Amino acid sequence: QQFLIQDCENCNIYIFDHSATITIDDCTNCVIFLGPVKGSVFFRNCRDCKCTLACQQFRVRDCRKLEVFLCCATQPIIESSTNIKFGCFQWYYPELAFQFKDAGLSIFNNTWSNIHDFTPVSGELNWSLLPEDAVVQDHVPLPTTEELKAVRVSTEANRSIVPVSRGQRQKSSDESCLVVLFAGDYTIANARKLIDEMVGKGFFLVQTKEVSMKAEDAQRVFGEKAPDFLPLLNKGPVIALEFNGDGAVEGCQLIVNEIFNGTKMFVSESKETASGDVDSFYNFADIQMG
Repeated sequence: QQFLIQDCENCNIYIFDHSATITIDDCTNCVIFLGPVKGSVFFRNCRDCKCTLACQQFRVRDCRKLEVFLCCATQPIIESSTNIKFGCFQWYYPELAFQFKDAGLSIFNNTWSNIHDFTPVSGELNWSLLPEDAVVQDHVPLPTTEELKAVRVSTEANRSIVPVSRGQRQKSSDESCLVVLFAGDYTIANARKLIDEMVGKGFFLVQTKEVSMKAEDAQRVFGEKAPDFLPLLNKGPVIALEFNGDGAVEGCQLIVNEIFNGTKMFVSESKETASGDVDSFYNFADIQMG
């Protein structure tokens, strides 16, 4: 269904389901949670709202003072707006994974921090990123009404349906590691397990992607190792993870060898080549997604 939220003031609005498109007009001082949206979410002429949402396209026009914890498959756009703050989507309830699937969204395609400002003003920044330690519940509190208590929501980072990534924030290290997991029965579970292990060891998840690759793409990204992986590309999309931190390449290889023995993955061979692997993969993936 299409959904319209209009002329709401001081309201808490929670949509625990997937939908087609959502337009939010002329709302003030509202808390809004939107389950996965197959198409676009469009805010117009809103102010002082705090939101958590997932969508294919995200757009803001003529708004001020919005805080948005976002999962967006394409580049978020703001226009004629000021003081818009973004964080990474961080939310869980048992039905949410199925709703992402029904909406045709991948939990790994999230460009939440790669904002495009259509109307930049010289010397001013119309948007910024929320602090990395921002607590979601301080911005978008859980519903307290009796009808919604049964939804079993969690905002813990390690339970979030969408992996919590650093996005465009400054990297803490010069060393990054690219991991590519090939399609199989447990690809998503393996990706989540690897993220948990790496984050648990102090490395940072920078960005994630799920994308289909062709033979020529594999040649460009995997170089001389490409022939090993070509037969696997027909099984479905690959999931790519970028980790950052001193020792990320070696740390990741150790975890893969210990926990994922027999699982087909590509891991950057050394920190000298890792950055090139990361760049070549994400440049390719952005073109594919674009």
